[in-house]
Amino acid sequence: MEENNKDTIYQLDGTVPLKKAIPLGIQHILAMFLGNISPLIIICGMLQMSGALKMTLIQNAMFVAGVATLIQLYPIWKVGARLPIVMGTSSGFIGTAKAIGASFGYGALMGASFIGGIFEMVLGFFIKPLRKLFPPVVTSLVIISIGLSLLPVGINYFGGGSGAADFGAPNHLLVGTFVIIVILVAKQFKGTINNASILIGIVAGYLLAICLGMVDFTQVKEASWIAFPQLMPVGFEFNMQAIIAMGIMFVATTVETIGDTSGICNGGLNREPSIRELQGSVLADGFGSIVGALFGVLPNTSFSQNVGLVTVTKVVNRFVIMTGAVFLLLCGFCPKLSALFSVMPQSVLGGAAVIMFAMILVSGIQSLTRQPLTERDGLIVALAIGIGVGIGNVPAVLAQLPEWVSNIFAQNGIIMTFVIATVLNLILPKRAEDKAKEVQLSEE
Repeated sequence: MEENNKDTIYQLDGTVPLKKAIPLGIQHILAMFLGNISPLIIICGMLQMSGALKMTLIQNAMFVAGVATLIQLYPIWKVGARLPIVMGTSSGFIGTAKAIGASFGYGALMGASFIGGIFEMVLGFFIKPLRKLFPPVVTSLVIISIGLSLLPVGINYFGGGSGAADFGAPNHLLVGTFVIIVILVAKQFKGTINNASILIGIVAGYLLAICLGMVDFTQVKEASWIAFPQLMPVGFEFNMQAIIAMGIMFVATTVETIGDTSGICNGGLNREPSIRELQGSVLADGFGSIVGALFGVLPNTSFSQNVGLVTVTKVVNRFVIMTGAVFLLLCGFCPKLSALFSVMPQSVLGGAAVIMFAMILVSGIQSLTRQPLTERDGLIVALAIGIGVGIGNVPAVLAQLPEWVSNIFAQNGIIMTFVIATVLNLILPKRAEDKAKEVQLSEE
């Protein structure tokens, strides 16, 4: 019986016993929790919003992420990929959100997010005719660039959080290293301990951080037990400049979602995503952003850190991830529960994040090398990674160009990598070996 349960967690469908499903589901929530609330904390701080509104928005963010994740798992009509994709507030919009918020206010930001979500859903319906833009060499490069772009984020968590006064302090490095060691030890076992290795590492790291006096529970004590998510906490305003800026960013997040969906399929299911899955994931992305705007939350998108978690554990069962989504919803109704996770030191997550983000990179490399690289593919890989990731690491190189160019390409190596790979794939002439490879892929 145990063997059947073990097999089920590695399959999309099938019910897993709750005692096994809940820990594996909560593992996903721990992986994305800080990333889900950080963008709102940053924007609320910049706009000097009240503490009460800030807590309301954070609570709403948990609720919206839970709803959007459930739709990805269990689609409504064509909206949703039917894949273990975890959704949350996108950090990719922070730069644009700062500019819009400072110039036009938070209401204009929400109005632009609402229209942008509709725009992304429209893009989702055209995924099939656009499929030629996303051959395996392109999607693999997007996965690789996602992994590379997240590695500095993981190291920042590892050191205690970017901008922290005690960044790099020995206690943060100790906690992060301890989490890695616990995960490595847990991975040597079989069954539940192996599958829940990330959760075990994070819990162990959290307990160590408490023992070291690194956790302040004041926010937990002050938070209420029950509160309902508040619809439209901020009124909409529609500003054309804000809408155009957000529209461009929604094109970018569509690319990232396609990469995440490919990463899930490559890393967890050992195959390429279908047109239906790509379309569903993008449609759910847009729908989640529309719902997010209605609750005053920044755009929602697929979370790459959870792609890394799937790649590490190979647990793809939708019921398992559903238990995590339900936990997100509970956090949306219980501020005290949300606060318990929000006070967790970032270095605790850092130890796990370094492993998860690196595994996204490994997944992309495995996808890229699934078929022998032709000379043409090698050239696409070299230029896309060289320029795309290079500019992502040295954004100042575009500082003299118009601001919108810098906002889109300089802050996100993923987009530049995708653009270069796509353009080269369309314009570089194909030789006989390239055409033979295309035939082989289509037959598979």
